[in-house]
Order: sequence, then structure tokens, then C-alpha cells
Amino acid sequence: MGTLSTDPTGAERQQEESRLKPSPLFPTPTPLEPQSQKLDAGALFVLKSQGSWLHCGYHLTTSIVAPALLSLPFAFAALGWVAGVLCLIVGALVTFYSYNLLSLVLEHHAQLGQRHLRFRDMAEHILGPKWGRFYVGPIQFAVCYGAVVGCTLLGGQSIKFIYVLLRPNGSMKLFEFVIIFGLLMLVLAQVPSFHSLRHINLISLVLSLAYSACATAGAAYVGNSSKAPNRDYSLSSDGANRVFGIFNAIAIIATTYGNGIIPEIQATLAPPVKGKMFKGLCVCYTVVTATFFSVAVSGYWAFGNQAAGTVLSNFLVDGKSLVPKWFLLMTNVFTLLQVSAVGVVYLQPMNEVLERAFGDATSDQFSARNAVPRLFFRSLAVVIATIIAAMLPFFGDINSVIGAFGFMPLDFVLPVIFYNVTFKPSRRSLLFWGNTTIAVVFSVLGVIAAVSSVRQITLDAKTYRLFANV
Repeated sequence: MGTLSTDPTGAERQQEESRLKPSPLFPTPTPLEPQSQKLDAGALFVLKSQGSWLHCGYHLTTSIVAPALLSLPFAFAALGWVAGVLCLIVGALVTFYSYNLLSLVLEHHAQLGQRHLRFRDMAEHILGPKWGRFYVGPIQFAVCYGAVVGCTLLGGQSIKFIYVLLRPNGSMKLFEFVIIFGLLMLVLAQVPSFHSLRHINLISLVLSLAYSACATAGAAYVGNSSKAPNRDYSLSSDGANRVFGIFNAIAIIATTYGNGIIPEIQATLAPPVKGKMFKGLCVCYTVVTATFFSVAVSGYWAFGNQAAGTVLSNFLVDGKSLVPKWFLLMTNVFTLLQVSAVGVVYLQPMNEVLERAFGDATSDQFSARNAVPRLFFRSLAVVIATIIAAMLPFFGDINSVIGAFGFMPLDFVLPVIFYNVTFKPSRRSLLFWGNTTIAVVFSVLGVIAAVSSVRQITLDAKTYRLFANV
């Protein structure tokens, strides 16, 4: 139901195949028989294929360049300069490569008459029905909905941060701010389709550049001021803590580069899709390079191994701001606004599932038959995410486990497997063994990162408390 047939006749299909020229790197496999299927309500209404490559770039940037990048100095504190910079470069190169492979596989099937609009549809077609239904679908759902909960919590924390700056002795608790942010998400969740978010995601792109520039400038200001902390770049001497800290840092970097919704983003492109995703990724990774590296390097340089979970926390010591208060307020407002866009982007797979289950593809998208269930179930999804975020302010620890089990396979492992299965490069080729190496290495890293994340949850468990005001 999520596969769009674009080649209904044999003559047209033969003409299409004649345009697919094999190459040494991208050999063309035997064409697959297209299936004539009508789009379900989820694909038809949420994953509208009307966007340009530039719109695709906006979606990609919002899904990757998120406030999680403010944790990169903290990851550097566990890795040190050399390993930190190296991991950041490897993460950028491997994800850019794997996302392009995923796009090439999607383009290939689209040219052969079957355009896959969802990650699980792609997995079912390439690896078999059980893979999409019992593996890719559930972990993608967990990762994306976990991201929505995490964004809601982060949004509440940003509002609380602003509140504490303005009213240091205020009595409001974190869960109240999470609820306030949940109300904003409740409104944004009603945006009808992924394509409809293109203008919001353009603003999000600008905001990500803005708060990254502020974080970089703030770190440079503090690092060069008389208030600068004593910088120490030494790593932990405790063997076990150091090893687990390294893998936890790798998981943070991998999750920061994570996406998990490449097929859904490519589904928003108006056909023909060939080459558009690559342009969108170039836009995205231009922003990635400008933001990730500047924040990571400046934050670690300014605060060393004292870098906090988010570098903005380092700007506030014992209730006193190390940078002008207006500057810190402005940076948090930028972060708050952008995280709302990130949350609604990762809500799209949930919206698509709900629309597919409760919508009617034969009725108009804005008819009462579709509008009423859409309003109710999208609102319910946001309310549940808000309740979880308010109850579990330590959800970041849980999210790191979800990220290790989810982002690693979705973004590092499956793309190279899909490519090898689809294009079948020679087993003697560098391409085949390079892809296989990536799959094996990041599968192992994913398992180790998951163990490290579970260990961190165990260590923090004694401080866990429902509705805690952290």
C-alpha cells in the first residue's frame, strides 16, 4: 500500500529500462515486476510527493541538525581532541555515504516502476516481509516517537532555563514547562503533510545556524574572559569508566548524525526523483559541517572535560551567567523554537501510521471524515508524548538506548546492506567489502553502545524520580 506504481504498461516499462545504463559501481539488476496498487491514506495525505530538492534539504537539515549537537563538547570530553575530531569526521562521511546509498536504492526501484515511500516498505521489498514488519518498522517507530518525547522534554527544559534566568526564585516545576511546550506541539502536529512543513523547516535551518553560532561565540567569549574555567583536557584515569565513556560518546555522536526517515523524506519529492536527494543532502551537510564542528571544537576548547551534557549549561554557573543574560536568553529562544520543528518532523511517521489506520483515501483530505480522526489521534499522540516527558525527565538516558538500537542499524547498517542486496556488486570489489565492513563495524558499535547506555541507566537509577524537577 505504500508502493507507488509509476509504470503501468509493458511498452513504457521497456522504454524506462532502456534508459537505465549499468556502470561499474552501480550495476543494474534484473527489473522487478511493478505492482499496481492504490496509495493508502497515510501515503496519500502525509507523504505527498510535491517537493523540490531544496525542500528536501530543509527536511533533512531539521531531522539531523538538532539541539542534540550541543552535546558534542560533552562527547569530546570522553574522547579527547584527536579521537573526538576523528569520530566527528567519520560520522559525517559514513552517514553522508550511507544516506546517498539509500537514496540510490530508492531511485533505482522508482525507475523500475516501484517507488517506495516508507522505510518498512523498502525493507519488506528488499529483505522480505518479516524484516519490514517485525524489525525495521518497530525500531523506526521507537526511534521517531522517542525523538518526539525527547524533543518535548528538551523544549520544556529550555522554557524552564529561560524562566530561571528571568525569575531565579520562581516556584514553577519542570513538568509544568513540559506541558506548556506540549501545547505548542499540539498545534504544530496538525500541519497536514510532511511537505507542508517546508517553510517551517526553512526557518528551522536558519535557527539551527543561529543557536550554533551563538553557542560558538559564547564559548569563545567565556574561554577568552577572566571568568574562564581552568581548562583540563585529560581523560578519565578509571579504566572501566573511560572505556564505557568512550562508547557512550560514540553513541552520542552517532545519534546526533542520526536520521531514520530518509525514505519518508525522499517520498516528499515530486517525481522524477533522480539526483534530487543528493542535492538535498549537500544542503544538509553544508549546515552540518558549519554547526557540528564549530560547536564541538569551541565548546571543548572553552570548558575541557568540564563540558556539560549541553554546552549552554556551562554558560550558567551557580545561577550566574558567564555571558550577557540577553545573549543566553536569545540562544535558548532559538533552541526552543528549533526543537519544536524537530519534534514535529519526527512525528510524521506516527502521523502516517495514524492516517493509514483511520483515514479514508477515497474522501477528501480535509473532509470531516478525515479531519476529525486526524485531529483526535494526532492530539492523543502528542498528549501521550508530553505525559511521558513530564513523568520521566531522565528520558535522555532511555533515548540513548533507543538510539543505539535504532539509529545505528537504520542509518549505518541497513543502507549498505540494501545497496549490496539490490545492486549485487562483485564480492571481489572494494565497494562490496567497504559496505560490508561498515555494516559489521557499526553493528558491533551499536551493541556496545547499547550496553554502555544500559549501564548509564543503572548508575543513574538511584536518582530517578517521577516528575522530578531536574
